[in-house]
Amino acid sequence: MLKMFTTQLTGLFKRLEEKEEFAFEDGARLLAQGQSIFIFGTKEMKAVEFEALEGEEPLKGAKNLTSVEEVSDADRVLIFTRRSDDEAAVGLAGQLQEKGIPFVAVSTVFDGGGLAELADVHLDLRLTKGLLPDDVGNRYGYPSAMAALFVYHGLKFTIDEILAEYEE
Repeated sequence: MLKMFTTQLTGLFKRLEEKEEFAFEDGARLLAQGQSIFIFGTKEMKAVEFEALEGEEPLKGAKNLTSVEEVSDADRVLIFTRRSDDEAAVGLAGQLQEKGIPFVAVSTVFDGGGLAELADVHLDLRLTKGLLPDDVGNRYGYPSAMAALFVYHGLKFTIDEILAEYEE
């Protein structure tokens, strides 16, 4: 089972790299323009917050988003959620739009978008079902946090490259 999961996960990462190539670049450019990058993750996506703030290589200028009031229009926000129709994420996106604060969102698009339509840049996790089939036709193995961490690292590497160009 682990071999099949590894194969499916590798395929997911490859699809994200190929299908979201331009969104990675656009999202990183938008985030690199901010004074600070506030990060908000729902549920299991808190893993991305921890990685960005407490990981071995933290994201430069990253802060945990606790209130929209602490964010200025000079800042940028990065939202991670499992689904594009997540109420907390969509609510936050609406508040950010009202304040004119640019943001990047990462989620799997469901039912017409929601978060995907509100974000300045959206990266679709493309994880609509589990990766592995069971004996009765259902699917399990839904690695949303792993996919989000892959996207986070892709954004971070690109942001680091952009900032290095400006420092030269």
